[in-house]
Amino acid sequence: MGKDVIIACDFSSKQACLDFLDKFTEEKPFVKIGMELFYAEGPSIVKAIKERGHKIFLDLKLHDIPNTVMKAMNVLSNLDADICNLHAGGTKAMMEAAVKGLTRPDGTRPLLIAVTQLTSTSQEAMTTDLLIDRPIDEVVMHYAKNAADAGLDGVVCSPLEAGKVHALCGEKFLTVTPGVRFADGDVGDQKRVMTPAQAKEIGSDYIVVGRPITAAEDPVAAYRRCCNEFIG
Repeated sequence: MGKDVIIACDFSSKQACLDFLDKFTEEKPFVKIGMELFYAEGPSIVKAIKERGHKIFLDLKLHDIPNTVMKAMNVLSNLDADICNLHAGGTKAMMEAAVKGLTRPDGTRPLLIAVTQLTSTSQEAMTTDLLIDRPIDEVVMHYAKNAADAGLDGVVCSPLEAGKVHALCGEKFLTVTPGVRFADGDVGDQKRVMTPAQAKEIGSDYIVVGRPITAAEDPVAAYRRCCNEFIG
């Protein structure tokens, strides 16, 4: 898969999500299904959107003991998502178990990526809330290297860190970057943000864009603008 814009479909119901996707009559955007929509509708929402021809990033951020994550990933492998993820903070052993669980009997599996640190996490929160005194950039790189060593395909990281992740883990190691906003838009609750054009320049492979598209007056036009800035 080449560079792409993934729309974060953070809706509370299947109907709201499908009504939004109905606006796209010419494109089939890559869609992120997160906790809100998945918990509201269950696995059927993944199959419903997949049947419409969309690629899916199933963003559930698993984080548990290795055996539990392995079994959960085995279930998720049947949903035919294109990308699944977990928290790199769950340790290398957990990530290795996840790869094992996600791999189907025929050897195929969705791409598996790890969340390093959430883009809403600041250095201050790292220090005061998590008691991690290392610089956030150093922590992200360490988590990314652990993910690569565990056999994962990439990481979710801030676009500010994408270039450094590629330098450390290789150009084929994917960087999926939320925290992307238009230059003239609101940053919301994100702390570490970048525009689509800047994300392209620094080497992000995928950008995840939510409210700048879903809350736009013309979501299709906003999506196309994002694709033009990021993909060209």
